[in-house]
Amino acid sequence: MATVDVIKCCLDAIRQISENIKDAIVYLDAGSSESFQFVGAFPLFLELGARAVCSLENMSALDKAVDWSTDSDSARKIVVITSRLLIDAHRYILRCLSTLQNVRHCAMYTSISEVAHSTYPNSPLGPDAFHEYESLLNQDYEELLKKHETDRILSGNISLKESTNSEDEGWSELTSIEDNITGHENEDAVSSARPHQEDDSGQKLMLSVHHFPLILCPFSPKVFVLPSEGSVAEASLSAEHENSISSGLPPLSTGKLADTDDVSPGATLTAQFLYHLALKMDLKLEIFSLGDLSKTVGKLLTDMSSLYDVGRRKRSAGLLIIDRTLDLLTPCSHGDSLVDRIFSSLPRRQRVTSLNQTRVSQSQLKNDPLKLERAPLSVEIPLEKFIIEENAKSNSQLLKTLEAFLVGWNTVDSDSQTVELMKLSKKLSDESCFQHNEGELLHGSFVSTDNFHGAPYLEAMLDRRTKDGAMLIKKWLQESLRRENISLDVKIRPGFPSNSELQSLVKALAKRQSSFLKNKGIIQLAASALHALDQLHSASWDAFNSAEKILHVNAADTSQSLAAQISDLINKTALVASQVQKKNQGLFTLQDALLLAIIGYILAGENFPTSGSGSPFSWQEERFMKDAIVDAILENPAITKLKFLHGLDNLQKIKPDEKKEDPSGNLDDVEFDDDDDQWGNWGDEDAEKDTDKEEVFGDMQLKLELRDRVDNLFKFFYKLSSMKRNSALESRRNDDPSSSKGLLYKLLTSILDKNDVPGMEYHSSTVGRLFKSGFGRFGLGQAKPSLVEQNVILIFVIGGINGVEVREVQQALTESSRPDIELILGGTTFLTPNNMLELLLGQYSHI
Repeated sequence: MATVDVIKCCLDAIRQISENIKDAIVYLDAGSSESFQFVGAFPLFLELGARAVCSLENMSALDKAVDWSTDSDSARKIVVITSRLLIDAHRYILRCLSTLQNVRHCAMYTSISEVAHSTYPNSPLGPDAFHEYESLLNQDYEELLKKHETDRILSGNISLKESTNSEDEGWSELTSIEDNITGHENEDAVSSARPHQEDDSGQKLMLSVHHFPLILCPFSPKVFVLPSEGSVAEASLSAEHENSISSGLPPLSTGKLADTDDVSPGATLTAQFLYHLALKMDLKLEIFSLGDLSKTVGKLLTDMSSLYDVGRRKRSAGLLIIDRTLDLLTPCSHGDSLVDRIFSSLPRRQRVTSLNQTRVSQSQLKNDPLKLERAPLSVEIPLEKFIIEENAKSNSQLLKTLEAFLVGWNTVDSDSQTVELMKLSKKLSDESCFQHNEGELLHGSFVSTDNFHGAPYLEAMLDRRTKDGAMLIKKWLQESLRRENISLDVKIRPGFPSNSELQSLVKALAKRQSSFLKNKGIIQLAASALHALDQLHSASWDAFNSAEKILHVNAADTSQSLAAQISDLINKTALVASQVQKKNQGLFTLQDALLLAIIGYILAGENFPTSGSGSPFSWQEERFMKDAIVDAILENPAITKLKFLHGLDNLQKIKPDEKKEDPSGNLDDVEFDDDDDQWGNWGDEDAEKDTDKEEVFGDMQLKLELRDRVDNLFKFFYKLSSMKRNSALESRRNDDPSSSKGLLYKLLTSILDKNDVPGMEYHSSTVGRLFKSGFGRFGLGQAKPSLVEQNVILIFVIGGINGVEVREVQQALTESSRPDIELILGGTTFLTPNNMLELLLGQYSHI
């Protein structure tokens, strides 16, 4: 039986729409572009006959000029693939139709199902959502054309357009169209669309909407997350209530199933995605869930199943849905994973912002569901240093050689030679600057299908720790150099490679253009590893890792030692803020200390449980921590961007006022001024005293407000410490090697050992319910299935996953008695510790 391969399924889904792709301009929105980048689908689009593959949000009238087809006729077809709701992509689709010429057929593919479109809050589309949208788009397009036609007749410019040769339509207006795209694109860019009715007046624009569910970002054939700018990842997972902690995370589990009317948009869209993913992969799911929101999603999935779906010949598989809030410790921690280090250190691609975002009314923003801005998964790998640095060195060496030559050739006419040398130096420096600017565009990105002799790079990295991953990269580089017959001047030592050794290997492989293009996958991976392992990023990550280990040790001791350690970390951030000009590597900022405080409170809740929602620490211990945070905030007022400090914009004024209280200031100057004219200032002294009193009173009020905000922060910490962890999976013995593992490892180990997991719920299928309710009366009841009996297991974490969890899940499977199980791990997004800090304390926090 064929193995389950997420990447292959995605590529096969693209091939199934090849009829529409052929001879069409393909437009991808930001989410689908991110997905197809990981899949490696761009060459496939060209192989299937696409004229060009372009960005939907940044579309241009010049897109039709980028044509890979040999056909000289202008494109009559466009294909739009979006990971968003059709209503969200509407303005971009309308702009494509109004800007491009001679388009007679537009096929739109969305990853959001028709049912999800109709059930989404405030959606204008009904049960027949796709056909309704076709009518809506056609109506808006025709109105746009009529409006532009009327404007042209009134302005008296219609005669000029009619005299234009049909063979050169639109080319004279490309510049003006480009200008209008950044402004009122829907009003003015139609100037190139009017010929539709002139050339093909008898033909109507053909519109079609289809469902394309397989828009996801696979890191390997068995690991995937959802695109960051897709509607599923952007949808809110929880509304603000007493058990919620963030819009981007599920609520804390209480054991109660949410009402159907209170289901979050993220839960609905996630259920629809998982259902259609299983359909595309021909899997019949036995659904299990762990966590309140996961139970809601499991119930939605069960309700969506039908007798027809269950009765089809499909491969049986187990689906386990898990709430991210059951284990916040793992994604907040800086674990031993090279992939986590890479994604935490590399800069991300800028999110695509809406051109019409400022035009949306405030009332509409209030009524629409909240949408999150997830961190893009597309990273910017710095390749320019390996490509341009050699050219810069050669230019510098050339300049020195010419200088020595000119000085030695003729010392009499040295002035003119110096002038010429300066001109040459300026020219070379200008070229170097140009190359540097050009190099800023040379940012690589990860492609999951890039491989070394059939071994995908990303898949191999996910299963390895930092040192093992670095040594594997070194091995791949050395083998690539041998295959290219490239010799090295530097001797490479065996064992863990240093940064200089990796850098010399990468430079040697990238020196020739042919070898660079042939080995771009390993070069990009090595460059990203070098970036993550450099002194700046490595020192910060290792400092975090050491601090987290100390917190774990103190948590196994007493609450006093853990509280003292948290206070000490926060106090050090105040010292760093006061000496910011001496910023040393490895020292923490206040944001870093708050992330460590979150980890400390989660550990305290596990080791020192309390009844109710109180603090796991005594009030004296907590007071020291609160005072440390207040002092650190006053030393670093720039932290006010965190949500619990919103509105406190005058914190920077407090510190200078405190310094002014020092009586040892310029006393001599004061006495000198008194001798000048004491009577003239006699009436101003009381006014100055009143002003000082007002400032002191204002500072006191601000400090009291700050302390109230810090108190609210600690109430939020109480929530995190009171999370209901699965006690059956927790092991607190220091001699147990699994005690430091994450929840997914412990959960999968327990399942594969055929142990019961408290709180895990099984959602029976339609046929199962029939057996229970009907045939069960006659003794024909159906036994509850087990996950370990399945040959395929799909684990999906609502809220996201990280690299450490991928490695630990694979380790649990390898150590089990069923290593033959095909396990697929998915999540809402890929999480780093910085992402968790933003979710818990940033703008999406429910603090």
